[in-house]
Amino acid sequence: MSTPTTAAGIGALTLRPLDPLKDAELLHGWVTHPKSAFWMMQDAKLEDVERAYLEIAADEHHHAYLGLHDGVPAFLMERYDPAHRELVGLYEPEPGDVGMHFLVAPTDRPLHGFTRAVITAVMTELFADPATARVVVEPDVGNKAVHALNAAVGFVPEREIQKPEKKALLSFCTREQFEKAVSA
Repeated sequence: MSTPTTAAGIGALTLRPLDPLKDAELLHGWVTHPKSAFWMMQDAKLEDVERAYLEIAADEHHHAYLGLHDGVPAFLMERYDPAHRELVGLYEPEPGDVGMHFLVAPTDRPLHGFTRAVITAVMTELFADPATARVVVEPDVGNKAVHALNAAVGFVPEREIQKPEKKALLSFCTREQFEKAVSA
């Protein structure tokens, strides 16, 4: 369990390793929800979600975490090594690069500022590792909401890249860019 990040008006956000079998049903509801279209699992069956996260659990270069809001599951975070997963051959990785994906659970009662608090907590967790020098993301070029969130925590777009499943906006955030963005 990570050290809690407390956001004013939001509450405590923590991360724990994802349990692919115990958490699959919960995740299935999240990743197949219409608001999660950019996660690209809209048609996934429960078994597909289990399989995908069992593969991640077995992968030394990819890890998944369940995010908790005041102890209740509320978001998903994945960290990966872009030298070995997702971006192989699409850019030249540097030492200390860490790839990241995050997904906030769909809700009928959105909490103002929650998603920004989540990405801030995710980035805080990634940079808690002294080996992390830069976080790399590759969201869909059409996902304007996540581009704005990424910019709010210091990401700078570099260029569009073509991945097998999507056209993506390759973006980077150094520790210094993150600290400057969240202290402003």
